[in-house]
Order: sequence, then structure tokens, then C-alpha cells
Amino acid sequence: LLFIPFHPLMCPSSYSSPTSLLCYQQIQVMRFAIEEINNSTLLLPGVSLGYEIFDYCSDLLSYGAALEFLTQKGRGAIPVWNGTNYRPKVISVTGPFGSSQTISVAPLYMSEMIPMVTHGATSVQLSSKNRFPSFFRTIPSDKYQVESIVRILQQFNWNWVAFIGGDNDYSRDALTVFQDKIRPANICLAYQDTIPQNQSLIGRLFNNIAMFNVQVIVVFANVEFVIPFIQKAIDLRVKEKIWIASETWSMNQELIKKSQIERIGTVLGVTVQRHKDLRGFDEFINNTVKSRHENACTDMDLKERCGQICSDCNSTSAQTIIGEDPTYSFVIYSAVYAVAHALHNVLRCGTGNCANSEIIAYPYMVTEALKQVKFKLDNQSIEFDENGDPPAHYDIVHWDCKNKTCSNVDIGSYLTNPTPSFHINETLIHWFEGTEVFLQCSSECKSGSRRVQTGFHTCCFECEICSDGKYINHTADPYSCIACQKDEWARNGSTSCTKRSIEYLHSDASLAIFLMFQASSIILISMAILVLFLCKNDTPVVKSAGGRLCFFMLCCLSMSSISVFLYIGKPTEAICTLRNSVFVVFYVACLSCLAVRSFQIVCIFKMAAKLPKAYDFWVKHGGQWITIITTTVIMLFLCILWIAIEGPKPNQITLYSEVILDCTYGVIPIFYVIVLFAVLLGIACFSFAYMGTDLPKNYNEGKSITFSLLIFFISWVISLTVHLSTKGKHTLSVNPFSVLCSLYGILFGYFFPKCYIIIITPERNTAAYFQTAIQSYTLQPR
Repeated sequence: LLFIPFHPLMCPSSYSSPTSLLCYQQIQVMRFAIEEINNSTLLLPGVSLGYEIFDYCSDLLSYGAALEFLTQKGRGAIPVWNGTNYRPKVISVTGPFGSSQTISVAPLYMSEMIPMVTHGATSVQLSSKNRFPSFFRTIPSDKYQVESIVRILQQFNWNWVAFIGGDNDYSRDALTVFQDKIRPANICLAYQDTIPQNQSLIGRLFNNIAMFNVQVIVVFANVEFVIPFIQKAIDLRVKEKIWIASETWSMNQELIKKSQIERIGTVLGVTVQRHKDLRGFDEFINNTVKSRHENACTDMDLKERCGQICSDCNSTSAQTIIGEDPTYSFVIYSAVYAVAHALHNVLRCGTGNCANSEIIAYPYMVTEALKQVKFKLDNQSIEFDENGDPPAHYDIVHWDCKNKTCSNVDIGSYLTNPTPSFHINETLIHWFEGTEVFLQCSSECKSGSRRVQTGFHTCCFECEICSDGKYINHTADPYSCIACQKDEWARNGSTSCTKRSIEYLHSDASLAIFLMFQASSIILISMAILVLFLCKNDTPVVKSAGGRLCFFMLCCLSMSSISVFLYIGKPTEAICTLRNSVFVVFYVACLSCLAVRSFQIVCIFKMAAKLPKAYDFWVKHGGQWITIITTTVIMLFLCILWIAIEGPKPNQITLYSEVILDCTYGVIPIFYVIVLFAVLLGIACFSFAYMGTDLPKNYNEGKSITFSLLIFFISWVISLTVHLSTKGKHTLSVNPFSVLCSLYGILFGYFFPKCYIIIITPERNTAAYFQTAIQSYTLQPR
């Protein structure tokens, strides 16, 4: 029978009677586990485990017990290491419970690679293998506990919180992790403080919490700090707060049974995964209570230093001990079993016995074996990662208070193995709906608005709607409105951009088809009139209309109408170059014909008699054709100069939701000269035509030309007004409409009346009828 000397557990000192009872319960769990292992034929068969239990009085006084564990078996002092193995008094240590106490004594054991398997030290510092190479624990690191708390805050969208801790490593390390985790989670730490040991100063914390208007309070501290803190909250009648409890007090029965605890608000907590009662533990406690006797501690020096006597433990019933907080029962139980399994492997034990009872189990061997440990205990996998930490599995609990009585209710879980998962009961989520306004520094901005930070904390902000052309992606950056791309647009208050539509006169659009139809009609009508005039070339109506001049005008009208087709389709450089030039050159040629024609009529009837030589010179030297050719050549020269320097080019006009494909106007000064030239020619033509409005009916082109020019001026004034007042795809059709109106004005105003006489009233198309009209005009009194 190989006797493994000692497997000590270090328990915290007697802070209060309930704490002593809880520690006493945990001691019994360890005893229960060791007795199970010693009675097992499968685990460490033929090997018995022994143990010693020490009270962790203080950092200073605990060193005596800690050093005693390191003494070599059979000697009374710690040997100086001489390069050979030595066998200390213990092969493993379980405990102490707290992180600060563990960090304090751990270096003593780490130097000799004595494994420490703790059930309550959760500080993230202890995951460092450089500092704590032989440290293991069966309770998860606080890193995961803090993660679960942050997930709770995120689940309910609580981002304005306080963090209250104790004056120890457990709370300080958790605060460091908490601050790191809340930054990417958009949670603000409004206030953080430490619970003072002087209970009269605790009220200051609640004054500060009220000053910062904090409704959600994370209390991450050991129970000895939490009990007076919560009691003060009850005394101060603190109400309607949300309390997030760490695993040290979320299941504490003393707190949950306090009078008026239900008034402080809602308590949500994190606790290590709870298991069903340890099978056989209740019977073990009952047997222990029955067989116990008066405390046999006779070391008076030990009593004076550490207060080892626990009178409450001796007088408490078995049911009270069994009913204590079971949070740490399974982790203590599994810590003992983990050491036993590691030792089982070191001793090469089989199912019936150990292979060689002469094998010496050195602590470093047990440490190495613990790294490989993996076994099932009560259907729960027990193993350690490279940091000596177990898989994290937390239960989320809620203190359900009814009729002034509270109880723990499971509402969710947080699991990190095999893949992280978080779950909260839907019923509780619905219960908390609508509370965001009270649990945030600022209410979340509406969709399409950005946050404007108003103070130090990012959770405190005002909202500003994003303007036109900008959007906000709340997931990526809730503080910035992002400008849309050049080919995108967005209304104010948008969360995304939309591609701008590309607008131009598509050839298959109904409006484009209508324009092309009208332009084609002008060409056909002009050609029809041309044929009609050729057939009636010798008649007085055709001669009075200008004769061969009419043929030139009709050809110019047809050529001008071609420019309408250049407004259809996507603009190119060639189209832009020809679009305005084709119209203005041929239309100016047509206008010059009208100007010459109206001038000639006025000269014949009003100026020929007064200036006969001038009139003869005009007729003899072909004055009308010289004038027409001159004006046309001037316009052609201006257009060539315009195109040569910088003519019209394709252009994209970006509007609100669309990109208009149109043409520029090239060199603006030359463009204005071209427009001014056409306008002045039109004004001159209009003036001559208006002077001849009282001529004989058969020679009354003045009224016809005046009507044509009025249509010309009105259509282009409307076009200019539309371009100045509105922007959009509909303005693309304004210019071709003005072109059509100008051309139709000449056809309807000048040529249609003559066609009407030729076709409908041919009796008026005779020389005699014209002579009669002239005689009537000359006989009228002036």
C-alpha cells in the first residue's frame, strides 16, 4: 500500500459565521472526494490519499503552512536544491480559494513545480504559464466570466454602467479585462470604485452612482465585500437598479434571503455551471454530523493566530450544511479527482492495481500528467488547456422575487467549448423591453442619423441627421456620415447610397419617338411643298413667295430638322459638335431668306418710289442672294471657330438622383456671339416683316413672317426659362422641342397659307387677282 502523504486544502479565514459554514461545507466536499477515491477499485487501486487542511489566516501567517508543505519527508527543513530530486511533504495543493491569496503563495510552489489545483482563484494573471507553470484550476478564468457579463449588457443594450469591486486581485484583474472588453462592445464605464472596508464610507459610492445617473451596476467582488455593500443599498432604500452579480455572490443564500432584498431592483448573475447534487454527499454529511464530537484542536497558538475553532460548524445541522451555496462543490470535487487521475497515470495504474508500487511520484511528474488529464466526471468533461484553465461554462441566473421572497432561477448560459455560445431566456428579454431609455446615457439615434459625442464617454451623444448625398453605416461607424460615390446619391437620413440613374433621350423612349416623328414630318412636309412649288413655279403665289428663294428655304428647313435626331441617344463628341451647329447654320440661312423677303416687299411698296436708284442697284446686283450668302457664311465661320477652339463635348450633369448625359456649350463667349447674331437677325427680320403687315393681301408675307418669328422667339424664351428654373432628364427634350417649334412656325406661318391658295382657292392664284389687289392698295388714301 503506497501512501501519498498529503493533499492540503487551504480555506479562507472566518470572516463571518455564514462564510465559515460555507468553507466547512467545501472541506466536507474534499473529504468526500478523497474517501470516494480511496474506496475505488478503478482509480488509484491500492493507493490511499492523505490530506491536511489549513485556514488561510492572512498572507503573512499563511507562509508558515505553505513552507511546511515544502519540507522534505522525514526532515524538518526545506532542503537547498542541489540538482537532485527531493520529495516534499506534499505532491499537490488545492486552494487557497481567493485570487490574491493564491497569487501570494503560488511562487513558493511554482519554484518546485508542485501542482496547485485551485477551485476558486479566477484571476486572469494565473493563466500566465511564465509566472505560474504548475498552476491549474477547475473554475474558469475571469476572462470568460467578464465576457459573459459583457454579453448580458449587449443583449439588453445597456451601455451606461458602473463597476464596483473589492480591494483584491479578483476585482482589479476583472476590471482590467472588463475595460478591454467593453470598448469594442460600445459600452461605457460611467463609474468604477472599490468597496471600502470601513462600512461607514460605503454610502459615498451610492451618492456617486446617483450623481452619474447609473442604473446598471456590475458588482464583481468577493462575498465578504458584497454583503455590507448590498446591506447599505437596502438601508439607503436604493431602488430600481439592475445588479449584475459575479459568480462569488450570485448564488449566495445569505444575500438572497435578506429582508427587503427585493426592493433594490433586478439581480442578474453569473455562476459556474451547476450540477445536480453529488451522489452520496448528503449521506456522507449526515454520517459526519452524527459521528462528530467536540472540536479537538489543542494547539492554542494556532487558535490564537487563526481562530480555527468554528463553533457554528459543530452546532449546525446536516441539512443546513447541505443547503449552503453549492456553487463550488463540483469544482472542488473535480479538483481532487484531477490530481487523482494525474497520479494514476504517473504510477502507471491499471484497472486492478498500480504497475509498480516502488515508483516515486515527484510533484513535477504530477504537473506534467495534469497537462494531459482528460476524463469524464458526472457526465462532465474535465481537462485543462495550455494555460491550465478548464472550458468555461456559466449559468446565467435571475433573482426571482415574489411575495418578498427571492429565489435563483436559471435564465441562460454561456459556453466556450467547443464553440462559444450565449443564450438568454426569451421571456426575460421581453420583460426588459422598453427599458433602454433608462439604462443608457443617450437613446440610440434614429436610422440615418449620426452620433455627435457630447462628453468624455462615447455613449453620451446627440443625434444629427445625415444630409443629402451622405449616408451612415451604424455598424461600421455610428459617428460619421459618409459621402456617397460620384455615381451614387442618398436622401437626407439615409443608411445607404443608391446608384444614380443614367438619363438621356433613349431612342426607344416614347418621347424620343415622338420627336423623331415630328422631325421626319417636317422633312416630308418640306419636300411635299417643294414639289408643289416646283409644279406651280410660274404662278403669282409662288413668285410672290420668293420663287427660287422658297426652294432654298425649304431645303434649309429640312436640314435644320436633322439636328433633332442628334438629341436622341447617348451623346458623343461628334453628335455634340453637330447638334447645335447644324440647326443654327441652316436656320440662320432660312431667317436671312425671310429677312430679305420682308425687306424686298417693304422696298417695293414703300421705298422703291422714294429711292429708285438704290432699289435698282439692289435688284441688278442680286442683293438678296448676297445678303443670304453673307449671313450664312458669317454664321458658318462662327461655328467653325467655335468648334476649332473648344466645341461642345459630352458632359455628365450630376443631379440629385440621376446623371444627365448632355453636351457642353464649348467656348461660352463664342457661343454667346452665335446666339446674339441669330437673335439680331431675327429682330431685323421681325422689324421688316412688321413694317409690311398693311400691304395688299396677296403680298402680305409680313403677317406670316411676323407669326413665324413670334413662334421662334416664344419657343426659345420658354426653353431658356426651363433650363434656368429646373434641372433633370425632362430638360433634355426642351431644346429639340424648341427646334421643332421654330421650324413648324415657318412652315405654318409662311408656307401653309400659300399652299392653301394653290390647292384650295386657285382662283386667287392669277395675275388679274394680284393686279386688282395692288390697284386697291395704291388707291387707298395715305
